Amino acid sequence: MHTVVVGTAGVTASDVLAVARAGARVELSDEALAALAAAREVVDALAAKPEPVYGVSTGFGALATRHISPELRAALQRNIVRSHAAGMGPRVEREVVRALMFLRLKTVCSGHTGVRPEVARTMADVLNAGITPVVHEYGSLGCSGDLAPLSHCALTLMGEGDAEGPDGTVRPAGELLAEHGIAPVELREKEGLALLNGTDGMLGMLVMALADLDTLYKSADITAALTMEALLGTDKVLAPELHAIRPHPGQAASAANMLAVLSGSGLTGHHQDDAPRVQDAYSVRCAPQVAGAGRDTMAHAALVAERELASAVDNPVVLPDGRVESNGNFHGAPVAYVLDFLAVAAADLGSIAERRTDRLLDKNRSHGLPPFLADDAGVDSGLMIAQYTQAALVGELKRLAVPASADSIPSSAMQEDHVSMGWSAARKLRTAVDNLARVIAVELYAATRAIQLREGLTPAPASRAVIDAVRAAGVQGPGPDRYLSPDLAAADAFVRAGHLVTAAETVTGPLR
Repeated sequence: MHTVVVGTAGVTASDVLAVARAGARVELSDEALAALAAAREVVDALAAKPEPVYGVSTGFGALATRHISPELRAALQRNIVRSHAAGMGPRVEREVVRALMFLRLKTVCSGHTGVRPEVARTMADVLNAGITPVVHEYGSLGCSGDLAPLSHCALTLMGEGDAEGPDGTVRPAGELLAEHGIAPVELREKEGLALLNGTDGMLGMLVMALADLDTLYKSADITAALTMEALLGTDKVLAPELHAIRPHPGQAASAANMLAVLSGSGLTGHHQDDAPRVQDAYSVRCAPQVAGAGRDTMAHAALVAERELASAVDNPVVLPDGRVESNGNFHGAPVAYVLDFLAVAAADLGSIAERRTDRLLDKNRSHGLPPFLADDAGVDSGLMIAQYTQAALVGELKRLAVPASADSIPSSAMQEDHVSMGWSAARKLRTAVDNLARVIAVELYAATRAIQLREGLTPAPASRAVIDAVRAAGVQGPGPDRYLSPDLAAADAFVRAGHLVTAAETVTGPLR
């Protein structure tokens, strides 16, 4: 099994995906263990002094003015975990919780938190044992980080609360730790706070969304090309020299992908045959511009994620010169903004895909295709309601595009008077990504059927490869009306698993 080694300099997106989705093992580097020990010495020295230090010998948040005596500090650290483990609602997905725990471990190993090495080892042991704390949907305002979600993870380290075992059964965390030979941690000064104070959940969801969107944007380029082909459109608008004079990298990449898929097509370029038109509709002609803008938004989001993956997010932090200083680095605004940006881009990509699908089904705009791509229009309704479903999904995408990061809600007796709502932005983006896959699947279903209805014209080799692959995956082709949901579900699974991209790339080579 693949192993991810966590050092002091952060982790990569591929590390997060390996741990969260592929169950990779986690190990701590010698460098990280040394940094943990050194930072802990600083915290222990401060704890022994009579002067109060925030997070070490004081209360938290609006209660930071109280100095906590040494005999109460262990109780303080336990209590912050217990009190902050106040999430409600449905359980969060296993991959999100694993990303959350792994990214908190990343910050702990930076040597800036003052957590003891044995606590970090326990975090790695819990991940490696396949134990997943029960984390709930609601409880984070994205400042000071993802408090309630991280608290539920810390509760498991203490042997309290509930967790899911490697067999998928939810049981008391203490039982699961005992079965795997893991001793619960007894938290000391600063450790409870250090385990809770970070943007790890929203960052983990950003990393996973970017990975999923990379596949979906390539998929959307492919379905846009298939629709252009089915509508007998012109691929002249995809010429590299046209995109070079408006040099957005994402736009050029999308146009290149579409052009690669359409290479050798016998359908494109017929727009002057039976129903002359000067140019194709925006939803076809401007596909690279819309998808390209989304790609450039992803590039910015990936840059933010890269910076966050190299960051140590905690408050207070231990600095190399031995100071322990309060700060505001836990604020989730940088991550929250790009999560919202991505939701906007996903909504627009879904919207233009739905407009192309509708054009395929409308006999007045489809240039010779039967109404709703039906076998016997009137007796058969064809894909009429498949487009309804797609439109409903796009409507939901538009609602999910409303930014969470603009909706700060003050908390903690006005100490935390401006919050990022980044966790909420991440949760709605996950829903948006799921819905975008479904929208693309409907366009794929309609476009492949439409191409097959163009008798006497030969599709591009890449299009033929896609049609053959999607049919082999159980998505049926043209014919009389049938129960559509299974076909749509199979198309969705085909897109989501990356099989659409793989099928096209067997002809085109790697798409951009």
